[in-house]
Amino acid sequence: LSIRRQRQMCIRDRYETMNGTESMKNKESTELLNQLLRGEFPDENGRFGPFGGQFAPETLMPALKKLEKGVKQFLNDDSFRDELTQELQQWAGRPTGLTFAGKLSAAWDANVYIKREDLTHTGAHKINNALGQALLAKRLGAKRVVAETGAGQHGVAAAAACARVGIPCVVYMGSVDIERQSPNVDRMLQLGAEVIPVDAGDKTLRAAIDEAFRDWVAHPDDTYYIIGSVVGPHPYPLLVRELQSVIGKEAREQIIKATGHLPDSVFACVGGGSNAIGIFHAFLADTEVELVGIEAGGKSDSLGENAATLASGKPGILHGSYSMLLHDADGLVQETHSVSAGLDYPGVGPEHAFLQSIGRVTYISATDDEALEAVGECCATEGILPALESAHALVGARKWAAQNPGKTILIGLSGRGDKDMPTLSKMHKNIFKE
Repeated sequence: LSIRRQRQMCIRDRYETMNGTESMKNKESTELLNQLLRGEFPDENGRFGPFGGQFAPETLMPALKKLEKGVKQFLNDDSFRDELTQELQQWAGRPTGLTFAGKLSAAWDANVYIKREDLTHTGAHKINNALGQALLAKRLGAKRVVAETGAGQHGVAAAAACARVGIPCVVYMGSVDIERQSPNVDRMLQLGAEVIPVDAGDKTLRAAIDEAFRDWVAHPDDTYYIIGSVVGPHPYPLLVRELQSVIGKEAREQIIKATGHLPDSVFACVGGGSNAIGIFHAFLADTEVELVGIEAGGKSDSLGENAATLASGKPGILHGSYSMLLHDADGLVQETHSVSAGLDYPGVGPEHAFLQSIGRVTYISATDDEALEAVGECCATEGILPALESAHALVGARKWAAQNPGKTILIGLSGRGDKDMPTLSKMHKNIFKE
């Protein structure tokens, strides 16, 4: 067996031990959640229980250690936080609104509230993370930034943030995603970024991350990698979570002000998982609030036809982190499918894997057809064009409402659907042809 394969099997044994018996799991879950809430996870090895870690080439370790040091130094530094808060408010448009969806509420027999990340500058939650990391990159002395993107929202956010702070930006994007997300490619170019098509592998988000890591390995001294989700080696899952946690902090305060109480449930789409972890984190201690992540169910349950990592994946290592993955019996990561480019990823953030393992968050999936239907419903009833990624959360919320009438539901709308117009237009043309 290869060293990599032996390492995977060793950590998998820890995962299976952790999930050994139902009674053991129930007994340990509360304490593990409390450890997370106390800040004990990620631990000194960058792990959330068995998940996470730092599985990176030796050439990258100095850069990762420098980033770790920078995160500890600046993330809670008053001057950094003040600058970030000011930029989020004056440039990025925070706080974002909380919308009561009256017509959806009537149709679903529920009280539906939508957290509007689509209203941020650049049109999605990605700007929270990209801006924070761009400011951090500048303080760490980076001369250039690399980023990856799937749906294009992180690429646009990184390009805009780098333009704002004055650092050159290179964005890697799979050629498949370039075709289906062409409006965002044009936006990145207009914002001054260099967009490099990736024709290797599956030509989507996974391949783009691979190429961004290769660039960083080749230029570890002067380059900063703005990763777009709560994936990758430590400290990225922690860093991105902290930068995205503003979503949940705002939403929790807003919904209590609007209703006088906490929601009964919170829904968010899950690809890598930054939008979901951002809104979930403020509610983790509120155990009466049900948290539900919605993955991409794609065309079917068959391997290769969806991106439902937590619903049907197995533990493994990808992009420097141990988490749940879609891979075969030999450990080979499989290609995925989703109508939404931002969810088309075979892995998921390690904190999500941890939250699933202790039962604090439930993860289900929505199919392509269901997501497309949800886009239409949201447009027709509320006058909001959601991103195809966000539409998956709407699907999950509608199904939950059918089983829980009269409840209060909070939905994280991660971004707007302008970027999806090429895909949506193509779907409409197919309908007209029929």
